[in-house]
This record gives sequence, C-alpha cells and structure tokens, in this order.
Amino acid sequence: MGEISALAGRTAGLLSLAAFVPYILSILKGDTRPNRATWWIWTAVGLLLGFSYYASGAQHTMWVPISYIIGPLVTAVLSLRYGEGGWTSFDRCCIFVALLSLALWWFFQSPLIALLMNLFIDFLGALPTIRKSYFEPEGEDRLAWALFFAGNVANLFAIESLTFVIVVYPVYMFLASGTITFLVLRPRKLFKPVSRQRNMK
Repeated sequence: MGEISALAGRTAGLLSLAAFVPYILSILKGDTRPNRATWWIWTAVGLLLGFSYYASGAQHTMWVPISYIIGPLVTAVLSLRYGEGGWTSFDRCCIFVALLSLALWWFFQSPLIALLMNLFIDFLGALPTIRKSYFEPEGEDRLAWALFFAGNVANLFAIESLTFVIVVYPVYMFLASGTITFLVLRPRKLFKPVSRQRNMK
C-alpha cells in the first residue's frame, strides 16, 4: 500500500507540474499576460501551504503542493517581464491573512491553523477563475486544467492516512480543480450563460 501511495504521489506531482507548461508557453508567445501581484501571492501562499502541510505530517501527498510552488514561482518570475497589473485591496488582504497565519502558527504551535487559513486564501483566489470558467470557458486552457485535475485525482490515491489534516488538502484541490475543469471542458454548444441570454432579449 505504501508503494502505491508513493507512486501515486509522484505521478500526481508530475501531472500538476506539467499542467503549467501550456500556460508558460502561452506567456512566452505573448498570448497570456499574467497578473504580477496574483502570481507572487500564489507563490507565497503555495510556500505556506507546502510547509504547513508537511509540518502536519503529509508525505506521499506532498508532491502536488511542491508543484504548486514551482509552477507559480516560474510564472511569477516571468510576470516581471511579460505580465501586467499592480496590487489591489484584495491582494493586500491576502498577504495580510497569509502573514497572520504565520503568526498564529507560531503562537499556537499548530501548522493546521496556517494550512486552513491559506487554503481559505487559495479558495478566495479561485473564485474569479470559477466565475470566468462559467461565463467564458474559452478563456481557459483545456489541456492545463485537464492535467491539473488528473494530478489531483492521482493525489487522492497518495493519501497515506485518513486523518483530517492529511485529507483536507488533496480533497480541497480535487474539488476546486474538478469544478473548474468541468466548466472548462463542458460542451460549448449546450451552454448559454444566463447573463448572455438576457442580453440577447
């Protein structure tokens, strides 16, 4: 069982990291202009999630969090040259909560607090993408999200302990990426957003 979990974890990490390749190539071709603040925040949050998740006892399921540090970091570095945008009030709020999670982790000596707080930040950051995927699915890369979802499915099989602190990260990522992937991959012709229908009347 341990060998299967380890293999699933490595596979999940590779799939998740590979999902960034189409996005990075799109940036280099000039088709995508990443928001600088967003990707630096996701890099910082990814680091905090990774460290707090590892400190909570995760092992085989750590490869996905690692990929979500490397991928955003590369994207953030590229955003310095190819990106756009500045810091919004939402960006500053995310940084404040991330720093607060570090303080609470140190004060209560509980990495679970930092893990949950940064998962919450990640969820807030995902909401605009979920909305965009609902109304404008053509604006998201299908291959990238299919790989993200495949990686998070594989990561479920890497769970080595059915405890809340170990399960919460893989399950959250499975649900979040699954929601976006479903919206992005659904048949276009079968879907007409409500807002657009109203505008057509």
